[in-house]
Amino acid sequence: MTWSLKDKPLQKICQRHDGEVPMLVTLVGFAFFFGILISRFGLPPMVGFLLAGFAYNLAGLEHPGGLQLVADLGVTLLLFTIGLKLNLKDLATAEVWGTSLAHVAASTVFFAGVIWLGQELIPIPLFDLSPLAIIALAFALSFSSTVYAVKVLQDKGDMSAFYGKVAIGILVMQDVFAVVFLAISEGKYPTVWALLVFLLLVPVVRKLIYKLLDSAGHGELLVLSGLFFALAAGYEFFYAVGLKGDLGALVLGVVIANHPKAAELSKSLFSLKELMLVGFFLSVGMQGLPTWPIVLTAIALVLLLPVKTFLYYAIVTRFGLRARTSLFTSLSLANFSEFSLIVAALGVTQGWLSVDWLIVVAIAVSISFAFASPFSLGSESTYQRFKRFWDEFQLSKLHPKDQVLDTGNAKVLVLGMGRVGTGAYDELDAVWPNAVLGIEHDAAKADALRASGRQVKVGDATDTDFWNMIRASQPKDLIVLAMPSHYSNVYAAHQIRNAGLACKVVAIAKFAQEVEELANLDVPSFNMYSEAGSGLAKHALAALNASFNQ
Repeated sequence: MTWSLKDKPLQKICQRHDGEVPMLVTLVGFAFFFGILISRFGLPPMVGFLLAGFAYNLAGLEHPGGLQLVADLGVTLLLFTIGLKLNLKDLATAEVWGTSLAHVAASTVFFAGVIWLGQELIPIPLFDLSPLAIIALAFALSFSSTVYAVKVLQDKGDMSAFYGKVAIGILVMQDVFAVVFLAISEGKYPTVWALLVFLLLVPVVRKLIYKLLDSAGHGELLVLSGLFFALAAGYEFFYAVGLKGDLGALVLGVVIANHPKAAELSKSLFSLKELMLVGFFLSVGMQGLPTWPIVLTAIALVLLLPVKTFLYYAIVTRFGLRARTSLFTSLSLANFSEFSLIVAALGVTQGWLSVDWLIVVAIAVSISFAFASPFSLGSESTYQRFKRFWDEFQLSKLHPKDQVLDTGNAKVLVLGMGRVGTGAYDELDAVWPNAVLGIEHDAAKADALRASGRQVKVGDATDTDFWNMIRASQPKDLIVLAMPSHYSNVYAAHQIRNAGLACKVVAIAKFAQEVEELANLDVPSFNMYSEAGSGLAKHALAALNASFNQ
């Protein structure tokens, strides 16, 4: 008997969803072409995905079923992978919780005042809001987007940088505030079992999770384990005991963070998470069809973002962070949060808000991403251009973890102490004993390398203050750019050339295009992929010669 598609259930499934497939293909086409178009202007593709959602909606096309599910899964996986890289000690610092509390309070008062003023000056139905609705909206607008900030930090390779950790810590604290707010607003309070979640996770459940991860191997089973822990053990379990499901995914990620496979698990989920987040950005852009009052109100809210961003800056500097660190942290948070959409949707359900406000917030969130993107990517030029102004807010006594790095008498610098950088450090240390200094922006990794006997300091190679210190210090013989982010290596190469440092510079690269870009800066590079085979062949020949000599 021959197999025929016509006789199988799959054919019926395809027929049943015959209308869904063209819609999905069309939406994917919108996302792809808008993503390509926006990237040509130097903006992140996520802005293009938002525009694709609006364009698809304005075209009057039917929404594909299941898109919101994909979007929700993307956000859940994002929070889980954040947890995999999160250190709870980073949340306990004064600059994180202090900034979070002070900014939410100040920003909520500011936006409440603006909305009330709009209500007084613009007598239209859109602004017919109760005091409770005004406060809820203002509270939601005080938050910043976790999805956007993490995506930008990942693209820049700054997740482990000091300012990146501060920004993520503030966002996590905001997520905690969101959980409390939603619980009170919906009248849902954690059950008595909720406390047991935290009592059991650390001493009991963590051991079981670690054993399961040890048994998962390194292939597709590891990917499935990540999905299980994020969605079932995290999201669903927390939801069942009256806690926010997304918070459960974040907490499970934190629990797994100290496991040796945490980094590998995060990498294995990367592509899946990125694909599902496309659904999130598309869904944000497909919230509704705007009218002119809605669009103008959304634009007015976006125009207030500089005030919200400056509040972040003014508060963060009070905790002793440098002007540059404070500015970079603030620009990473210069947007509105997807949490605003959740609050708006809740307000519509509870009767506080009209559906129009859901569209207002959706447009404001979308535009805020596009508005913030060039400022975040060009944060260094913004800092340099107005350096005197930013420095006016910097305290004389700086935070111990935010001092400008002094390289001392080191003759060789290795920037980026990952596996490649550490290997280069060890080889160079044999040639320049005690004169090689490794520089790593991840403080935890730097501590581990120092414990192994290597000279390593915490620093950021994209920090212009760092290069000003290099220029003023003793001359260097060699600088090795071994950072995993090509953007960071190219930026450092530009700084070295602009400073006129008379030393040799080499860098790592992964693709021919990166090799060419570094060559244009007169920086020779080691292509990790193409030259790995050459290195393997040399080892093979050495082993063969050794066997002949025995």
